[in-house]
Amino acid sequence: MTAAHAHCHETALIGSPFRPALALPCLLLLAGCSSVPTNHGKVEGESFRGSELVQSDSNRMATIAMKENLDSLFIIMDKLYRRNPAQWRKTAESREAAIAYVRIAVMERQPWHELQDKRDVAALSLALQPDFEGDRVAAFIYAAADMMITSHGGRTSFTLVDGLDPQHVFNAARNLEIANWILNSRRAQDGKPLLLSNQLGDDGRNLSFEREMGKIIGRLDLIASYTTERYRRAVIGYGQGLLAGPFMQFLPVR
Repeated sequence: MTAAHAHCHETALIGSPFRPALALPCLLLLAGCSSVPTNHGKVEGESFRGSELVQSDSNRMATIAMKENLDSLFIIMDKLYRRNPAQWRKTAESREAAIAYVRIAVMERQPWHELQDKRDVAALSLALQPDFEGDRVAAFIYAAADMMITSHGGRTSFTLVDGLDPQHVFNAARNLEIANWILNSRRAQDGKPLLLSNQLGDDGRNLSFEREMGKIIGRLDLIASYTTERYRRAVIGYGQGLLAGPFMQFLPVR
């Protein structure tokens, strides 16, 4: 029993006369403590696919992380377009159409012509220049996604024959941190922010952009650390096999 429950019981029991004025607050408190928690969803796995037969646990982990990171970038794109509607009008007749165009370019590894066919960090740098005149939201999301995919060897799905360079993945996380800082601090030629993203002010607070970007950086760091540890443990396991070999020989039984 919590202290609040105990106080309510003590108030109701001590003293002979019943006190309605105190009973109602206690009943409301008890009802609040016993209410059903809000449903925040549950973890659900994907349906089985034949491609998983050629994936190790680490391949599957990297594939899922890449999928979720790209989904997070597309969520960020939608948030940026909503706060910067003048940007999607440079690409399409509607926000939904602009999102679709960028998604196709990212997933099919098509060049984005406003970025002068640049890729990877070169495209990211151009998208964040103060004098960039194209759809900055599309350019930023496309460049960030292309840089991230490049750090994974140019792949979005991984099998037993694929390997990851953990340092490249780690560098991608740092690049996104730098890009996020530039987006929040650098000004366009007219003195305004490059893009309206986070909101901190007396009229409201909106940090959903920052939280979604943080998820991407966290996943990249986890994949980098996990891949490094997997390679390290493989070397240790090989050494353990060499050391334990002489002691693990079968003995004659007749």
